[in-house]
Amino acid sequence: MSVFGALFSGVSGLGANSNALGMIADNITNVNTVGYKNTVARFSTLVTEASSTTIYSPGGVKAAPLTLVDKQGLLQSSESATDLGIVGAGFFVVTNNPNSISSENIQFTRAGSFTPDADGFLRNAGGLYLKGWPIDANGNIPTNLGDLNALETINVSGLTGIAEATTQAKMRVNLQSSLPTSAAVSTYDPTSSASNMASGAVTPDFERNIQVFDAQGSTKTLTIGFLKKDFSTNPNEWFVEVYANPATDVNVTAPAVNGQIATGTLAFNPDGTYNATGTSAALKNAMAIDWTSGAANSSITFNWGTDGLGDGFTQFDSLSTLISSSVNGAIFGNVEGVRVNEDGEVTALFDNGLVKKVAQLPLATFQNPNALTQRNGNSFIRSDGSGAFNMQIPGSGGAGLIAPSTLEASTVDLAEEFTKLITTQRGFSAASRIITTADEMLNELNQLKR
Repeated sequence: MSVFGALFSGVSGLGANSNALGMIADNITNVNTVGYKNTVARFSTLVTEASSTTIYSPGGVKAAPLTLVDKQGLLQSSESATDLGIVGAGFFVVTNNPNSISSENIQFTRAGSFTPDADGFLRNAGGLYLKGWPIDANGNIPTNLGDLNALETINVSGLTGIAEATTQAKMRVNLQSSLPTSAAVSTYDPTSSASNMASGAVTPDFERNIQVFDAQGSTKTLTIGFLKKDFSTNPNEWFVEVYANPATDVNVTAPAVNGQIATGTLAFNPDGTYNATGTSAALKNAMAIDWTSGAANSSITFNWGTDGLGDGFTQFDSLSTLISSSVNGAIFGNVEGVRVNEDGEVTALFDNGLVKKVAQLPLATFQNPNALTQRNGNSFIRSDGSGAFNMQIPGSGGAGLIAPSTLEASTVDLAEEFTKLITTQRGFSAASRIITTADEMLNELNQLKR
């Protein structure tokens, strides 16, 4: 009978609207949850096939949840360097254990409010630890991006301080072309302490010091001395000595003396620009330095300029002068913070000015992210409907980009949720009215025999 059908149809309406109310309640209570994805109720009819065209059989309604996981939330600025948002597709790879990762405990989230725990591991508000690929000393990440065992928990306090040895040095210097030839040129011999610049026996026409760093972060001084050759026999050429100051900082082998690291000839073209062909190979090649302090040997390459250009050493008729100089390397420094760029590279910042890439964050992508299974802590796990995950470097393979110092806001729209709340309440009330009306009709039927 249709009265009984209407009764059950009303009951289904109560159940469907109750489910919808639960979804709305969750959405409203998570309006401030970072990375939360709102759930919507999808109502669909329940139809009972009629046995006759003259009789209608009521069915009902059901409500199924759909979590809009692929919906982009508004990005909000943050002052924390470890607050991370995602622009586009993808999820952070996280686990509930900082020391292990497996297919059983791996989870995915867009809640990027990561802060260091007591051991320095990055953990979000849901207690989930951020995973990434470690970057080796050569700046490489593991080649097998699908290997879960290659991932490690990002730790920002376990980084040790570092020093960096000098490997490159560059100077912009002009050597005066009209400078008279020194009388010492006639007896100059770089291999003799009695007649070279390193020992002080010969006064250089021009001399400058530069500061370099050994592998232990100690500062060392190297002196470069220049002595103009006899213009009549060797035009546009200068004797050069590179030596440690003091000489006791380095060990030398013959023919080097007095702390010499390299000696040779620096040549110029007739137009005053640098002549690479005429410059000695000993000056252009990497100079090996054996420090007496016990620090590892250094190898420093001097950049004298580009052949035929005036971007390094020049010989013009103006006073000899040092225009600028630069060397790489740094003294020992401690970690003072971390930085994450949009490509997911985690970089350690040291108080000596050095930066070092330490990890690469992956983003996991899915064929159907809306079918992921929800878990506590605003995270998800894969399901048969979502398909397998693929770990990608941000910005590649369909993955989005990292937004550093940013948090993704909840996708809940309060105005929309309160509107749904009103309509759901009305729907529930209407369904209950169906039940009371059907009950009154059944009561009338019960009284027919009286």
